[in-house]
Amino acid sequence: MISFIIALAALVAGYLFYGKFVERVFAPDDRPTPAVSMADGVDYIAMPNWKVFMIQFLNIAGTGPIFGAIMGAWYGPSAYYWIIFGCIFGGAVHDFLSGMLSIRHGGANLPQLIGTYLGTGVKRVMLVFSVFLLLMVGVVFVYSPALLLKNFCWSTLTWILIIFVYYVFATMLPIDKIIGKFYPLFAFALLFMAVALMVVLFIKMPALPELWSDFGAANHNQPAAILGTETFMGKNPFFPCLFITIACGAISGFHATQSPLMARCMKSERLGRPIFYGAMITEGVVALIWATVSMYFFYYGGWREVVDAQTINDFLAQAGTENGKTLIQYFSAPAVVEKVCTGWLGIVGGVLAVLGVVAAPITSGDTAFRSARLIIAEALHMSQKQVGKRFAIALPMFAVAIAMLVWQMENPDGFNTIWQWFGWANQTLSVITLWALTVYLAMNRKLFVITLVPALFMTAVCSTYVLISHQALALNPALAYTLGIVATLIVGSVFALWYKKHINTKKQ
Repeated sequence: MISFIIALAALVAGYLFYGKFVERVFAPDDRPTPAVSMADGVDYIAMPNWKVFMIQFLNIAGTGPIFGAIMGAWYGPSAYYWIIFGCIFGGAVHDFLSGMLSIRHGGANLPQLIGTYLGTGVKRVMLVFSVFLLLMVGVVFVYSPALLLKNFCWSTLTWILIIFVYYVFATMLPIDKIIGKFYPLFAFALLFMAVALMVVLFIKMPALPELWSDFGAANHNQPAAILGTETFMGKNPFFPCLFITIACGAISGFHATQSPLMARCMKSERLGRPIFYGAMITEGVVALIWATVSMYFFYYGGWREVVDAQTINDFLAQAGTENGKTLIQYFSAPAVVEKVCTGWLGIVGGVLAVLGVVAAPITSGDTAFRSARLIIAEALHMSQKQVGKRFAIALPMFAVAIAMLVWQMENPDGFNTIWQWFGWANQTLSVITLWALTVYLAMNRKLFVITLVPALFMTAVCSTYVLISHQALALNPALAYTLGIVATLIVGSVFALWYKKHINTKKQ
């Protein structure tokens, strides 16, 4: 628990000090924001500051900082390092600068921003890539809450239909009609869940592996065969898989597609640090809490506290067979959420906590579809004031999403496949965004090292993942790591050559 407290304090300090430093690098001023100068009553609407923060937090949260942290906990205390450094120096900087850059460009969407700084060719690729990613987000965030809700009433299919109907309305209506009214309440539910679990952690004060401990001995309370650690680590090596698994709690390209939504609703540029940087730090805290809860759940027998005796016996019976299920297979991320929330917080607290976990993905899913609609409309130069034009874009988009959802439901491993490729696509989007931000800072003679370092690191992560993942090329680890380093050096060299040329041009 000492490591948890240190990590929590580090995130708060990161916001107070490094966040202030990054803000000074960008230098917000008092120019009119798009919410004021471009108000249209649909997407450009000035809203109260606290609402903008809560909506931004809920938009970027989804199930990422929860499900990702649960799966990332299998890497032990190393997850703490990534959440701390990834969030402070990567994700929060990424979210703040992409949001502020959108404000400076009239609320422009991500493909437009990337095209401005990386060229038309990259913009076209990003247009397709980002829309496809947003559709994957919508599909993932339909299915995962439906799996949780079916435990209370009705079937998974019924909940999917209900969520999709809601998505249609939330995507089409002006942003202040549904999103502006209900999202703050959902955000409160998600924050309540996180704070309640943190309180229980401090009450229990469980013995957990610390940042400085030997994690190899940290799982001594459970047999390795039952945990499934060796199998999991064999298929998902620490580098780069940890940095793909925990995305939304550290750094996530999806956030850069969401920030423009709130860039169109902010009254002042000076609100950028508390809204963009602050929302990401808050999400990091949520991920930190779930990573800690999950380490206790998996490695120190916490699952025995919140799972009924019959389920435990059934699992142990299967785990003892040659083809039995390991702990990571038996207790999926949604199952961990359900068991921990209801087991630790009681019936009322459990319902509220699960509501927070359900509301987060649903609300991220509808804003994902909304972002996709706006990106397509911007590319087609199609005004979105008229409902008919909104439908013209939204209906084909929903048709593609439904096809992806049907495939996911019919494929036994469909959810895991989409989730893993969503994770890679998500982080690849963050790479491209970080390079665009680096070029912007360099062109404006600002301290570009604050984005250059995370851009290089995430380039290495994403390139290596494609080479080493068993779902992609599955190359020999030594070869994959070598090629990943080479790819990173090539990209870094291209930037260095561009920068040298840019500086010489400026001097002339």
